[in-house]
Amino acid sequence: MGTFIQLVIDGLSTGSIYAALALAIVLVNQATGLINFAQGGMAVLSAYIAWQLTAWSVPLILAILISIAVSFVIGALVERLLIRKFEGGDPDTAVVVTIGLLTLVTGVCAWIWTYNNRLFPSLFPLDTITIAGAVISIRSLGTILVIVAIMVLLQVLFLGTKLGLALRAVAINPQSAAFSGMPVGRLLMVGWGLAAGLGAVAGALVAPQLTLTPNMMDGALVYALAAVIIGGLTSPIGVVIAAWLIGVLENLAAVYVPFIGHDLKIAVPFIMIFVVLIIRPQGLFGRKTVVRV
Repeated sequence: MGTFIQLVIDGLSTGSIYAALALAIVLVNQATGLINFAQGGMAVLSAYIAWQLTAWSVPLILAILISIAVSFVIGALVERLLIRKFEGGDPDTAVVVTIGLLTLVTGVCAWIWTYNNRLFPSLFPLDTITIAGAVISIRSLGTILVIVAIMVLLQVLFLGTKLGLALRAVAINPQSAAFSGMPVGRLLMVGWGLAAGLGAVAGALVAPQLTLTPNMMDGALVYALAAVIIGGLTSPIGVVIAAWLIGVLENLAAVYVPFIGHDLKIAVPFIMIFVVLIIRPQGLFGRKTVVRV
């Protein structure tokens, strides 16, 4: 029983890493209608900014808050100076641009900070507690709680605030939103800025567990995209639950399913994607898109 609880808690902790990035992807999509493949790279850049500030003796909390603010500005500028040139055109072109942006940001981080591993200080104590024979890290519990708080805030933002409704309106139909008097350009900048700020939080949560390198988020980005597909691109709660499912099922399959083991556990999220796309293409918690003609 202790092993099972241990695997579940570890899976929830790992899933929270994927969820942090998946929430930022959902935020960009809900605000602009795009899938931002550069989200992982922008989170890494934010983590490096926070790490550099701590290296200059700035307290960790203040360094993370500054990195969130700087990331908001960077995200808004990226939308204004780069992404806007491709908005309204072929969506595939915009996706390719975000992939190029990911490569550029990773290269810039490597150029400034090199590929050497950097130790990023943890927001939470490194102590552990024992529950039913399972050793649980306080850091893992803290990460899970932060993700839950962010998930609730995003759900409230998109469903219960004028800003969230305006962001969704612009993402669904920017022309109609403009005719209604909404400042479409500024709302798009705010959407990218918020996603970049959320990416900064994700980077601060992930970096202490993976160690900080320019390609730290590459693997997590694949799992985050899997969580987005499984949970549904329109549902913050859905992607978090999907990310937790991926983390937990991977751990359980690796230990309790002999022919999978640790070598093939990476196949678990892709099997889940295959099943979900057949049964419910919009994701377990996503809304079906209705096109009016």
